[in-house]
Amino acid sequence: MAGGSFTTGTVTKERAEQYKGRVTPYVLIACIVAAIGGSLFGYDIGISGGVTSMDDFLEEFFPSVYRQKSHAHENNYCKYDNQGLAAFTSSLYIAGLVATLMASPVTRKYGRRASIIGGGISFLIGSALNASAVNLSMLILGRVMLGVGIGFGNQAIPLYLSEMAPTHLRGGLNMLFQVATTLGIFTANMVNYGTQNIKHWGWRLSLGLAAVPAILMTMGGIFLPDTPNSLIERGFKEKGKTLLAKIRGTDQVDAEFQDMVDASELAKSIKHPFRNILERRYRPELVMAIFMPTFQILTGINSILFYAPVLFQTMGFGGEASLISSALTGGVLAGSTFISIATVDRLGRRVLLISGGIQMITCQVIVAIILGIKFGPNQELSKGFSILVVVVICLFVLAFGWSWGPLGWTVPSEIFPLEIRSAGQSITVAVNLLFTFIIAQVFLALLCSFKFGIFLFFAGWIAIMTIFVYMFLPETKGIPIEEMSFMWRKHWFWKRICLTTDDSSV
Repeated sequence: MAGGSFTTGTVTKERAEQYKGRVTPYVLIACIVAAIGGSLFGYDIGISGGVTSMDDFLEEFFPSVYRQKSHAHENNYCKYDNQGLAAFTSSLYIAGLVATLMASPVTRKYGRRASIIGGGISFLIGSALNASAVNLSMLILGRVMLGVGIGFGNQAIPLYLSEMAPTHLRGGLNMLFQVATTLGIFTANMVNYGTQNIKHWGWRLSLGLAAVPAILMTMGGIFLPDTPNSLIERGFKEKGKTLLAKIRGTDQVDAEFQDMVDASELAKSIKHPFRNILERRYRPELVMAIFMPTFQILTGINSILFYAPVLFQTMGFGGEASLISSALTGGVLAGSTFISIATVDRLGRRVLLISGGIQMITCQVIVAIILGIKFGPNQELSKGFSILVVVVICLFVLAFGWSWGPLGWTVPSEIFPLEIRSAGQSITVAVNLLFTFIIAQVFLALLCSFKFGIFLFFAGWIAIMTIFVYMFLPETKGIPIEEMSFMWRKHWFWKRICLTTDDSSV
């Protein structure tokens, strides 16, 4: 890791000021690969909701849901309640969870490129299966293969980016992955809007177009070099140093190279990182590794992104109007991520998370009130209230995009000390995918049961997470990763745990 020399897990000498280098073509190419990988993840999130609202798709694979749609006014909230339909969306994420755990040793043993290439090939197979599916089993198998691709890609690509980037660009490049994800969601929404009127095979085109970025990501993985960190970790020190000089555009890389060697030796000395993270002294990091991704999903954002067209049709929007509305929310999400990039290092993490939480709570409550009063059995929203609902949902998405969207990933990634970093990041990704799977699987049933109360359900969780941030998350802005342990010792709550641990170890 850049910025310090390590021996037994503590900083002995800071060398960050000795780092040399500039932005080289290799770094720029790495950005393109990251954008493709992130957009793959986003494209799949966005495409499934639009496809599941298309009549041709429902008639072929979910005829019972198609029949329920024809009785829309009899029970607006329950017309899409079908566990098979939910499994079509959620199966990807349980596969991604398992693949993430598999990808960690592969990425470490065979390099970052191996996981990127494997993820791209798996995604390509999944998109081909989905586009050519003739039955539900084939459709679900395709989703599982897409999940494997996402599991490997999400494990390797951010790591590849952070290791290839110069120190002063590392934060921005990591957030680029989130930007690419949101652009992928927006692209998927626009593709769905363009294919909805293509009879019989429009949905196949929507699902099959995922093959285009999958091919580009695979080819990029084949032709790009592995990272210097990975080469050094696998014993190829000279090759690693040569590559480091090449990607930094200078031969003066001794300080950064020595940090990589020291970090690699320390990482190899940690035999059981998952066992270590359970120790009391790492309790703050473990809590954040679990709660930050959990809360990110419990904002309800994935329900809106997965099922936006379905959700808007439930509210009485026509098919075309629902896809336009979901495309609008996707565009807002993509744009709002840039707000976070511009302000996160100036205003800090806590300000963005708390202000975003307050705005999201307000929006969820407003939507619930409108639907509770103006929408029900045999009752559709008027044009004015329909526009108001879309505007408020866009404001909700806007708040998520500058707060819990990027920071739900950024905060966990910057708090883990080196000796538990691999375990901590794996836990973060696995928890995120687990709750993504759960919400994707149960959302349609919850919508049927809670009706407009589904928005109050998520508003309640956002209130809890906002209080959690205010009480338990210290500000990490401007704190080097090597010094995060001091931050916990100064916090009003966590110091009781950390200092007690230190005292007992003396």
